[in-house]
Amino acid sequence: MSIPQSGGALIEHHDQLAALLSDGCKPKADWRIGTEHEKFGYFKDSHLPLPYEGPCSVKAMLEGLRDEFGWAPVLEAGNIIGLEKDGANVSLEPGGQLELSGAPLENIHQTCDEANEHLREVKQVADRIGAGYIGLGAAPEWTHEQIPMMPKGRYRLMTDYMDRVGTHGKQMMYRTCTVQVNLDFASEADMVQKFRVALALQPVATALFADSPFFEGKPNGHKSWRSRIWRGLDNDRTGMLPFVFEDGMGFERYVDYVLDVPMYFVYRDGKYIDALGQSFRDFLKGELPALPGEKPLMSDWADHLTTVFPEARIKQYMEMRGADAGPWRRICALPALWVGLMYDQSSLDAAWDLCKNWDTEKREALRVAASVDGIAATVDGTSMLELSKEVLKISEAGLKARGRAGVGGMVPDETHFLNALQEVVETGKSPACELLGKYYGDWNEDLSKIYDEYSY
Repeated sequence: MSIPQSGGALIEHHDQLAALLSDGCKPKADWRIGTEHEKFGYFKDSHLPLPYEGPCSVKAMLEGLRDEFGWAPVLEAGNIIGLEKDGANVSLEPGGQLELSGAPLENIHQTCDEANEHLREVKQVADRIGAGYIGLGAAPEWTHEQIPMMPKGRYRLMTDYMDRVGTHGKQMMYRTCTVQVNLDFASEADMVQKFRVALALQPVATALFADSPFFEGKPNGHKSWRSRIWRGLDNDRTGMLPFVFEDGMGFERYVDYVLDVPMYFVYRDGKYIDALGQSFRDFLKGELPALPGEKPLMSDWADHLTTVFPEARIKQYMEMRGADAGPWRRICALPALWVGLMYDQSSLDAAWDLCKNWDTEKREALRVAASVDGIAATVDGTSMLELSKEVLKISEAGLKARGRAGVGGMVPDETHFLNALQEVVETGKSPACELLGKYYGDWNEDLSKIYDEYSY
C-alpha cells in the first residue's frame, strides 16, 4: 500500500487533477522500471504469521534492516511502519506482508540485482530473529483471526469498510501478495495505448504467474485465488475499466472515473480522518462531511488515486497489477514481460493487434478464466496457452530490440529474464499446478511442507 502524501498546493481548478497525471509524461530516454514485490513473514518453528511487536516480529524485521543495512525509518504515531533508501522503500501491507517498492531503474538487470540484494538483506535479518519469508499469491493456511493488523491508520479504516462493499476485501488486505511493475508513458496517446494493452492482457499475466491454489489449508479450486479475491472486493474501485477502450479516453476521462470512487480517508497532521464512502467531488466544493468547509490539497488527490485498484492503473506512471507473488525468478520475469511489450513501439503495436477486437465481455471472461484455470483457460475459442505464447514472443522481440546488455556487456539483452515464463508455456502448467502436484504427491497433503521448499 502507498505511503501517504502531505502538503501540496490547494486545488483551485478542476484541470489540476488531470495535470497531475499528465505531468508524468516523459521522453523515452527517461523511461524507467519500478518493481514492487510482497512476501509473507512467519515464525520458522510454528509457521504462524509474524506479529508487529516482539523479538521475532515485523517491527524487529524493520529495525534489523534499518540497523544492519542503513535504511531510514518511516514512522506513524511513533511506530516504525516503513523504510527508505536510494529511491526505494520498504512498506507494510495490512497483515504484515513486507513489500519492496524498488527504485526507478533503467533495465531488468538492475531490477534483478535490486531484488536479490533486498532478499539477501531480508534473509539475513529473518534468520537471526527466527523468521522466514515466502512469496505466494495468497497465504496458504492462515485464517483471518490468526493475522495481526499493522499499526497504520489507513488499514483500520479500510478494514471496517470492506465488509460493507464486498465479500473478499479483508482477504485481499491481510492474506494476499503480488509482484507488479510500474512503467512510464511519453504522452496522453501513449498512455492510452499502453493502458488498453495493460488491461486487456492482464489476464495473461495472471495465468503465467498464478501461484495461489491454497487457502485456509486446502486447495481452493482456483489457480490464482488472489485474482478471485480481487473480483469480490469492491466493484466501485476494481476491474477491467471498460471506459478505457472507448473513444475519448485520456487523462480527463480517468479523472472522472476516480472522482466517482468513494473516498477512504483524508490525511492530516500524521493522522487519518475517516471519510469512508464520501465524495471527492464534494471535497472539491468544500462540502466534505469529514472536513466541512475545507477544500483538498494536491496531496489529497494523490492519496485518493492510490485507493482505486483496477487490474492496471495510472498515477504519474502505469502499474501492472495482475500477478501473484512468487519465487525470485518470477520477480524478475514480471517486469521483463511488460517492458518487452510496452517499451518498444513495434511490440506495443503488435500486442494491441492481439487484443484490439475483444469486447468488454471477452476481456472480463479472460480475467475470470485466468483465476480459475490459469494457463489452461479457454474463452470463446481463445486458448490462454496459445495467447501467452504469442505475448511472450512479442515481449521477447521487444527486449531484443531494446538491446540492454548486462554483466558488463556479456549478456546482450534482457530476454533471459523471460525463461521462467517460457517454462510455463512449454509445460502448459501455471506455477499453481506444480504446487498442487507436490501437495497430492510428495507432501501427502501436508501443506506445511510448502514453507521449507518455497521460502526465500
